[in-house]
Amino acid sequence: MLGKADTVAMDISPSNAKLIAQTIKTSGATIPIMTLDADLAVEDAALRKTYLGTDNYLMGYRIGEYIKEKKPNGGTVCTIQGNPGADNILRRAHGTRDALSGQNGLPALKGEGGWTEVDGCPVFTNDDGAKGVQAMTDILAANPKLDAFAIEGGWPLFGAPQPYRDLFKPMADKIASGEFVISAADTIGDEVAIAREGLVTALVGQRPFEMGYKAPSVMIDLIEGKAVADPVFTGLDECTKDTVDTCIQK
Repeated sequence: MLGKADTVAMDISPSNAKLIAQTIKTSGATIPIMTLDADLAVEDAALRKTYLGTDNYLMGYRIGEYIKEKKPNGGTVCTIQGNPGADNILRRAHGTRDALSGQNGLPALKGEGGWTEVDGCPVFTNDDGAKGVQAMTDILAANPKLDAFAIEGGWPLFGAPQPYRDLFKPMADKIASGEFVISAADTIGDEVAIAREGLVTALVGQRPFEMGYKAPSVMIDLIEGKAVADPVFTGLDECTKDTVDTCIQK
């Protein structure tokens, strides 16, 4: 099957970009490959024909901008991430740091733009919502003057919504005033309801329905040997408590 480049194509969503890239290299695959939702690392991009999904750097940048809007003079922040090998999450964190620091490509914030990442951050949750909420609980206990969380994937909100609510309900007034900021990815599950309750400052959502809708036509083009755009971005949907009814949950 791997040799029938004229009749077969493959789409993958690599949760571990480096591992999947190595697998493709060693497999000898000659079929056209599309990455969906999560991409390979930049240095391995030639292994696939196109990426279809969210502009993850822009998503992270917007997460950071919402924090910076509330705290223009800087502060302390912790990023909540997922799998440390997931290129899409790493790109979001890159975008968030760039937005906060005004610089490009910093591995951590150490005062740039007025922002510092506290000890123990970033937190890698392996996409486990309950683990994310527990990590945020621990970070807040160790850093009672923390200014912001940048949640690069919405796992704590949609994966453990009630524990998340229990943690942040006592901070609702601080979130409302902008004294404390939580900017999070995605608009799925309970996330929109949590935004309506004022327990998150802003949501920056993806468009998974559009990814699924567009994917078959791109795959058919690849099978037929047609040129396809690279990348194919599917847009973002953003909302706050005041604009929560505009959130798209597809």
